[in-house]
Amino acid sequence: MVGITIGLLTIAVAMGALMVSRGISGTISDASGIQQQAAYAMRVIGLQLRQAGSLRLNLDPGTATTAEPYLTPVAFEAAVSTDTHPALDSFDPAKATLSGTASPASLTLGYRRYTEPTFASATEQAFSRNCLGGPADTSTHQRLQSAFWLSSKNELRCAGNQNISAPPLDTEGQPILQNVANFQVRYLLQDTTTTPGTSTIKSTDAAGVTNWAQVQAVEVCLVLYGNESIGMPTDGTATYTDCDGVTKVDMATVTGERNKRLHVPFRNIFQLRSQGLVGSVL
Repeated sequence: MVGITIGLLTIAVAMGALMVSRGISGTISDASGIQQQAAYAMRVIGLQLRQAGSLRLNLDPGTATTAEPYLTPVAFEAAVSTDTHPALDSFDPAKATLSGTASPASLTLGYRRYTEPTFASATEQAFSRNCLGGPADTSTHQRLQSAFWLSSKNELRCAGNQNISAPPLDTEGQPILQNVANFQVRYLLQDTTTTPGTSTIKSTDAAGVTNWAQVQAVEVCLVLYGNESIGMPTDGTATYTDCDGVTKVDMATVTGERNKRLHVPFRNIFQLRSQGLVGSVL
C-alpha cells in the first residue's frame, strides 16, 4: 500500500509538472506564431505602401534623337488614360495612389504598373505585383491595386486588381491573416496651416483627410490574438493598450473566442513615395 501511494503521488506530481509545462509551451508557441504573422502582414502591407505613388520612367518619351543613346531625354509618366479612371486599365496618381475609410477601417493603394525588357523573355515582363501576387503578365491593367480591411470573421483580407464593394464584403478578396482583433489605419498629414518653414505633421483617420496628396506616411496598427486559452488574473491587470493608444482591453474578460487569449498590438509607419508632388506637380 505504501508503494502504491508513493507511486500515485509521483504520478500526480509528474502530471502537474506536465500540465504546467504544456501551458508554458502553448503560451510561447502562441507568442511566436503571433510575431511571425505580424511580421508577414506588415511586410505585405509595407511593400504596397512603399510602392504607392511610384511612377513609370519612360526611357524614350519623345521623338528627339541624339548622337549618343545615353543622352536621350527621359521622363516620368504622370497619368495613363485618366478619362476612364477609376478603371484598372488607367492610372491617375492624384486619385489612385491612396484612399481609405475610417469605419470600418480600410486601406486602398495604387501605383503604376509597367513592363520591362528581360533577358529570359522575348516580350517585356511586369515585375511588380499586388498583395495577391497579380495581375498576370498578359493583363492590360496599367495600375497595381491592393485593398486591405478587417472582416467580421476577424480576418485581415486583401483584394488585388478587382473592384470591391463599399464597405468590402467578407467574401471578397482573400484572407492573409487570421485572429485579428483590431485593424486601424491613421494618416500623417503635412499641416499646411502652420507658419512657412515650421510645418508640422498631424495624425488623423480617413475621415479627417480632405486632400490625399497631403498624406506623407501611413501608420498601420494590428492587434493579433493567439489560439491557446491561458490562465489570466481577473483583477484587471491582464490588459493591453488598443490601437487608439488609450483604451485598455482586459484579455480575461473579452468575450467570444478571444477570451483569455494572448493579445499583442503591433504598429508600423510607412512613408509614401512622391507625396507632395502627387496631385500638384504630377
